[in-house]
Amino acid sequence: MRVQMADIPVNDIAPLAEVNDYSIYLFAGAVTSFVVVSLSILFFILKKWRNRLLSERRLDYKKLESIDFSDPKKAAYAISTLGYRFAADNERTEKAYHNLFERLAKYKYAPNVEPIDQETLGYYRLYLEIIDV
Repeated sequence: MRVQMADIPVNDIAPLAEVNDYSIYLFAGAVTSFVVVSLSILFFILKKWRNRLLSERRLDYKKLESIDFSDPKKAAYAISTLGYRFAADNERTEKAYHNLFERLAKYKYAPNVEPIDQETLGYYRLYLEIIDV
C-alpha cells in the first residue's frame, strides 16, 4: 500500500513571515546623532577659542591704557608695540595708530628725551577711544 503524497496535507511548513527592516532608520539616527554631537563639540571649542582671543585683546588694551609715562622712552615703545595689535581693526584705527606712531618717533630714538607733550597724549587718548574692545 502506497500512499500518495499529494493527498497528505503539509502542516509543519509555515508561510513566509514578513520581517520589518529598520536598519536604515537606525543608521540614519546614528549618523544624525554623531553629526549633532560633533557640531556641538566644534561650536563649544570655537566659542572658548574666541573668548580666549577676546580676553587676550582686553588684557592688551588694559596694558595699553595703564602705561606709565614717567619714562617717556619706555612709554613710547610700549604704546607702539601694544597699539600695533589694534591698528588693523579698521581704517580709522589704522590712521590714528600711524599718526600716533609718527608723533612718538621723537621720543623713541633720542638718547635723552623730554616728557611726552600734551598734544601727543591727546592723540594717545583719542586712539584709546577709537579702539573697540
